[in-house]
Amino acid sequence: MTQRIEDDFGEAARHLRVDTLVMLRWIAIIGQSIAMLDVYYYLKFDFPIGLCFVAIATSATLNIALRAGTPRSFRLDDTEAAALLAFDILQLAALLYLTGGVVNSFAMLFLAPVMISAVSLPRKLTLLLGILMIAAATFLTVDYEPLPWRNGETLQFPLLYRMGVWAALVLSAAFIGIYAARVSDEARQLAGALSATELVLAREQHLTQLDGLAAAAAHELGTPLATITLIINEMQKSAPAAAPAMQEDLALLAQEARRCREILKKLASLGTDEAHVLNMQVIDTLIEEVVEPQRDQGVQISVVKDGPAPSPICARNPGLLYGLGNLVENAVDFAKTTVKIAARWTPNLVIITIEDDGPGFAPAILDRLGDPYLSGHSSGRRLKGDPGNGLGLGLGLFIAKTLLERSGATVEAGNIESPRTGARITISWPRGAFERGASVLT
Repeated sequence: MTQRIEDDFGEAARHLRVDTLVMLRWIAIIGQSIAMLDVYYYLKFDFPIGLCFVAIATSATLNIALRAGTPRSFRLDDTEAAALLAFDILQLAALLYLTGGVVNSFAMLFLAPVMISAVSLPRKLTLLLGILMIAAATFLTVDYEPLPWRNGETLQFPLLYRMGVWAALVLSAAFIGIYAARVSDEARQLAGALSATELVLAREQHLTQLDGLAAAAAHELGTPLATITLIINEMQKSAPAAAPAMQEDLALLAQEARRCREILKKLASLGTDEAHVLNMQVIDTLIEEVVEPQRDQGVQISVVKDGPAPSPICARNPGLLYGLGNLVENAVDFAKTTVKIAARWTPNLVIITIEDDGPGFAPAILDRLGDPYLSGHSSGRRLKGDPGNGLGLGLGLFIAKTLLERSGATVEAGNIESPRTGARITISWPRGAFERGASVLT
């Protein structure tokens, strides 16, 4: 579920809108036109302005076609966006070829399509656009029309200088592309993780709100039920003693009415009466509820409990159950044969440890476990939320860790060093926080 959320969010956030590219291209067209007219008419430098405006008009025609053929909110797929950015690189290369090549100060505009691609497109397409930009810059380093200059004079720059400009363009494109890609990826990943977490918390909140709805329903139904009970009592008093069948029916109605009142009393107390048996769990019951759905997965699950009486008791909480259940499911997924769950408690502390005999976590990510979108493929163990391509996301662990920490827990993840290999996750609460349970989840 969380992977699907991230995929949907990532696709929607990554795709460029046609309106964005059209607007940026109009800005470029206006800037190019002003620069050409200014150099030709104001500075009176001679250059092939007609050919330059052919290139500018081609870009403007494409813009008009895009605006007429697509709605403003239309989002391009990655290949279409890359093709349009490639056109921008080639159009700029044509203008620079006619106006001095890489020594033209506007050659730095080569960086714009690469940066847009790094922010919005997959890395493979960004790499291809980068190669196209480097090829264009290389061609313009060795072959170009002279830079516009005064009549009778030719401004020539040595090859060494042109190579220096080429190197600056290539290095700038690489640095800006990598930096922009990393920043945008991290922003998208964090937003996707937060969206998935908000969905889980929304479901948890929905369950919490059901308690209030149950209490409201109990309150509203109390009045008509009291009226029904009163009528039954009056009918029992007035019914003739010679009608035993009627007396039995009325007694049954009175009994069911009392039962309804008891049920409504329980519903009314679910959201407020923390000591109610329906709202409390001994730690044994908590662990069994988490483990039970995983017992038929072909992995042996052993549960060990140790601590002085009385056993810790917590309020039943959907967030707590989801977090523990996610960690147990993750352990079962990657265990070879065995998952061991150990619950220990003291008067001051409650600790639950989940161990498996699988490949464990990759050493390179141990210090970042619990952050969203980590890759665990180097160890052979995919993190929870992996779509199946071997690149773990760690999103499930992120959500589980977040929910458990909201209950007052500290979550630590690592590998078992001896006598066997595997992963170990330790969740520990101050006993007071554990026994408050849902009351600390706001």
